[in-house]
Formats: sequence, C-alpha cells, structure tokens
Amino acid sequence: MKKQKVLKIAQISILVSLSFILYLLKFPAATIIPIFPTFLELQFSNLPVIIGGFILGPVEGVIMVVIRTLLKLPLTHTIGVGEIADLVIGIATVLTSSLIYRKWRTKRGGYFALLFGAIAWVVVATLANWLFILPFYIDLMGFEAILGMLKTIPGVTESNYMVKYLFVAIVPFNVILATLVSFVTSLVYKSVSNFFKARE
Repeated sequence: MKKQKVLKIAQISILVSLSFILYLLKFPAATIIPIFPTFLELQFSNLPVIIGGFILGPVEGVIMVVIRTLLKLPLTHTIGVGEIADLVIGIATVLTSSLIYRKWRTKRGGYFALLFGAIAWVVVATLANWLFILPFYIDLMGFEAILGMLKTIPGVTESNYMVKYLFVAIVPFNVILATLVSFVTSLVYKSVSNFFKARE
C-alpha cells in the first residue's frame, strides 16, 4: 500500500511537471490567426492532466490541476485572473473526461471522454470570459483600453463587443485549442499509460 502511494505521488509529480513546462511554452494565438486578440495564448498544459485523469482517476486529475495552478501563480501576468480561469476550465475538462473514461474504459470510451471534455472546456471558458474575465479587465483597465485590444476582431463596436469577443474569438480559440489537446492526447495516451504500468 505504501509503495502504491509513493508511486502515485511520483506519477502526479511527473505529470504536473510536464503540465507546468507546457504552460511555459505558450505563444500568442494571433501569430496563427490574426483576428484573435493578442492576449489569447496557445498552451498545452491541460494535456498531461487529462492523461493523468485517465490513468489515475478524476480526483487525482483535479489535484494535478490545482497544483499546476499554484505553480503558475507566481508567474502570473493577469493578476491571477487567468490562473483562476485556467483552474476552472482545467477542473471542468478533467472531471468530465476522466469520469466518462472511468465508466467506459475502451478506445471508443476514450474518444467520447475527450469529446465531452472538450465540450466542457469550451462551455466553461465561454462562461468564464462572459461572467468575470472580461468584466474584471474592463473595471481594471477601462472600457476604451479593452475595446482597443479587441479591435483585431472584425466589426467590433461598443454595442457588440461582448458578442463578437465571445463568438468570434473565445469560442473558436477554445474549440481549436481543446481539439488540438484532445487529438494529441488520443495519440500519446496509450504510450504514457504503458510507461507508467511498466514502472509498477
């Protein structure tokens, strides 16, 4: 029992470390799709924690998301708001995907787990940006400053900025990112799982 606990801690540590490293390798989404605001960044830190949720379970997956968030906080350039959003999105994604995979441990089950995890990711990210992320930065920086940052979005105005921001930037951005992460997860999960099993 003690050996299993030590092994699980080691596995969590490895996956959290990979998640943190992937977070550091982020880059602006606007370098690929210019209409996205420059503050939207592509990073794949959810990939190891989704794999961890599949291998170890939903509770361990959530623990990994929390530890990763705590590691990211000292490096924040969003006053912690971005990290809170990443925490909520990560928990929603890992819980959804790992709970489904726990009940349906087949290849098809894995695909469905990734699909519904990606859906949860996009929905929660959209709600988070609508309800607290964008309103917070408008209060902090002023409406004109934020509107200026959204001018990369075609046709954005004072009257439609929220709808344009959510449905031209946030939804497509998170669909792309969640799809990429899910696709790579489907490719590497078996190898990572077999690696951990071999260590056992």
